[in-house]
Amino acid sequence: MANDVATQESETVPWSIRFKFGVSRCFFGAVLKCFSLSGLYALGKGFGLCEWAVNHKRRRRFHERMKKLFGEEYDARRMRSACRRYFVRLRCDKIYYLVFDLLPPDKIIRRIHFPQREMIDASFAKGRGIYIALSHLGAQHVVALLMCFLGYEVAGVRDRNEGALRRYIQERFSRRFSQVRAGRMFYADDLPRDIYRWFQSGRLLGSALDTERAGYPNLKRASVEIFGEKKEYLTGTMQIALRCKAAIHQGFIISKPNFHYELIASPVLIDPDEGRDTQAVVQELMQAYARNIEEHLRQFPELVSRI
Repeated sequence: MANDVATQESETVPWSIRFKFGVSRCFFGAVLKCFSLSGLYALGKGFGLCEWAVNHKRRRRFHERMKKLFGEEYDARRMRSACRRYFVRLRCDKIYYLVFDLLPPDKIIRRIHFPQREMIDASFAKGRGIYIALSHLGAQHVVALLMCFLGYEVAGVRDRNEGALRRYIQERFSRRFSQVRAGRMFYADDLPRDIYRWFQSGRLLGSALDTERAGYPNLKRASVEIFGEKKEYLTGTMQIALRCKAAIHQGFIISKPNFHYELIASPVLIDPDEGRDTQAVVQELMQAYARNIEEHLRQFPELVSRI
């Protein structure tokens, strides 16, 4: 089923875009073969620094976004450093995503760091599933892939209007890796019964709740305060997890040099046996989710998105 869905999605990607991605993959694949992952990372870092030097508009938008979020908390030197890291991180993450299916599994696993794995496994042992509340910070699109290679059956929830790059690459991942084929992808506007079944079978599901799109007016949302502003974030998957008594954790991913990635998981946001799907509980959970995003972005400003 996963293969059929991925194939159908890949066919909706225009041939011109498929050609562009194919050429990029061939180029970066050749660099990978000749110079290893370390050489490919060095190339990506060089591209990122060049973009930082010449892309004045995006650099200005980054500075404006940081000032809006943090005010005068960052001085000029720290701001420049964070901006350079942002450009390098963005470019290297995209390159890694393009060549992921060209890597042997042992190389992938060696670059995954998951310090809270014992905590997550303890939640799994309860047999009621795990919900990882993600956000649009950093390379969140590779979290599910990396979790698959650590041996977890992973599902995600996403928008139907997924970008062409994601659809193109997802199809290649599904063909190449049995670990990816074992997972599932649900659409945000689907009926929730399959998500209920996924949790009830004791497996892991992740989704980003900090979406600000105006689409899907029928989906439930909660108002939270983040960086001094009011935002409307999705709550549906969180509410399903509460009803299934799944363990609810918040997750982040940190991009490190040489294509190493660290998966960060918080302690459970609420005791699964005490959590109830009430407005007050959901509001408290969503505000805690927003606070954790604030704290994480202060520590890693290069993970900012949507600029």
